[in-house]
Amino acid sequence: MTLSHFRHEPIGSITSSRALWFEAPGKALLRDGPISPPADGQVLVRTDFSGISRGTEATVFQGLVPESERERMRVPFMEGDFGFPLKYGYCAIGTVEAGDPQLIGRAVFCLHPHQEVFVVPSAAVAPLPKDLPSGRAVLAANMETALNIIWDAGIMPGERIAVFGAGVVGSLVAYLATRIAGTEVVIVDPNLERASLAEALGVAFAVPNSLEGEYDVLINASGASAALSQAIDLAGLEARIVEASWYGERPASLSLGGAFHSRRLRIISSQVGHVAPSMRPRWSHARRLSKVMELLRDERLEALISGESAFADLAEDYPRILQSSATLLHRIRY
Repeated sequence: MTLSHFRHEPIGSITSSRALWFEAPGKALLRDGPISPPADGQVLVRTDFSGISRGTEATVFQGLVPESERERMRVPFMEGDFGFPLKYGYCAIGTVEAGDPQLIGRAVFCLHPHQEVFVVPSAAVAPLPKDLPSGRAVLAANMETALNIIWDAGIMPGERIAVFGAGVVGSLVAYLATRIAGTEVVIVDPNLERASLAEALGVAFAVPNSLEGEYDVLINASGASAALSQAIDLAGLEARIVEASWYGERPASLSLGGAFHSRRLRIISSQVGHVAPSMRPRWSHARRLSKVMELLRDERLEALISGESAFADLAEDYPRILQSSATLLHRIRY
């Protein structure tokens, strides 16, 4: 059955759908799986776009999820386990075609793996604002992570902020930080090609070891422990250092000598699975995601989408996408 044929197949006759599966470390393929018509409280979504979040998906694809973190690393509607094979991904944008009458015809976001058609509970999808293009909404999961990091960092107006790592999450963190009144924000990355990305987002850019002075907040989104050590060196008295990287099974080392204790520095971990403690009494996951959709309205964020592939080519393209240092958020078109 061709993709174009599938696109026009009546809803009631859809019994299977293709999805991307990781068969073994470094090996992907498209596999058909069964689906059923939506029951009460469910919707059928036909995917328009999905996004590859390079950092986390590369860790999963390479089989580097630590045994201790495998349960916490599970995402909604994932199938299989981290010992392979598994279906993984968490940024799908599609159109509701059956189920809840209030949602039929709406473009929605869902934390779902890369798959042509899927059925999920109605509560698992978030409608997009009318003025948010579906192709940009693939940034939703990354923006949600970035917003949580901003909250964990407790950034205040006027503070000096250094963000290490000009990947998608680091760039979004820097972008959000610049919108807090009076802040001085710089994003740090060894890849000089990221300078144009920083400029597009309205953020100052620097290469490692070129910063001077002391900073109030330093955020590591680079995935490199060397950047965390540099953050410690640049932190002012009682500054806040946020570690937003996830290393999987890779070791991370840093020096806690020098002025670490005399400056009374704080290292804070940030992870999107829980709403930041300072916001948790009032903010649910749903409220946070709704705010994310508003924040994605800025067309400058298109600069974070570094490429696009057809879903039919995804199994072949996937390893190359993850290996390329130029990849930011790679969009899949269905």
